[in-house]
Amino acid sequence: MTTLVHTTHERGITTLTLDAPQRRNALSAALLGELAAALEQGGEDDDVRAIVLTHTGTTFSAGADLRDPPEPETLAALLRRIAALPKPVVARITGHARAGGLGLIGACDIAIASDTATFALTEVRIGVAPALISLPLLHRVEPRAAARYFLTGETFDAAEAARVGLLTATSGPKDIDETLAPVLDGLRRAAPHALAETKRLLTAKVLEAYDEDAGRLAQLSSRLFASADAREGMTAFLERRDPPWVL
Repeated sequence: MTTLVHTTHERGITTLTLDAPQRRNALSAALLGELAAALEQGGEDDDVRAIVLTHTGTTFSAGADLRDPPEPETLAALLRRIAALPKPVVARITGHARAGGLGLIGACDIAIASDTATFALTEVRIGVAPALISLPLLHRVEPRAAARYFLTGETFDAAEAARVGLLTATSGPKDIDETLAPVLDGLRRAAPHALAETKRLLTAKVLEAYDEDAGRLAQLSSRLFASADAREGMTAFLERRDPPWVL
């Protein structure tokens, strides 16, 4: 059986690597299941100070796997798990992120990308909405920028992603691991209990939002994905053509 999420550990840092490059690390039920299990294991391991979430290939994640989409409740639970984990989760992005992939980034506590990464919330272009991923993203992204990129599906670069709050920083011309080094060093120097309590302070409001709104947004996501527009939009995407509503 193919492993979709690989785990390595070095000096208190566990790295979880999404490894389905042939599917652009799309969020299938199988990938989400493996990622949830790996996060749970890392969260319970006293030797783990923090978790780095990264990827193989040129895409961090293309969002929901349109050929095998996960249940909305599964995605909601995964995003909440990242926020509720007692260990900081750091996104390391050297490729492109689309749709639900931005939800993963938004759920992480710290996110750093190379300057070649690009981002887009493409849901509206296939006839759906960024429903569940709005939970972490609306707590990160500057409101005017959220309105623009949620509504238009435009692609934006890493510098813009950092400017609007999706990213903590970009590596610029430096190697991304050089940029990450002081972040990971800081996490290694922090007391584990203090890290957990500090993260609890930082995520209290977004966890309240999950508990209040995840069910409603999962229903909205299910309804939209079952709509005629979504069926046409996903078919057009897979066939590499414009859907009929494009003017």
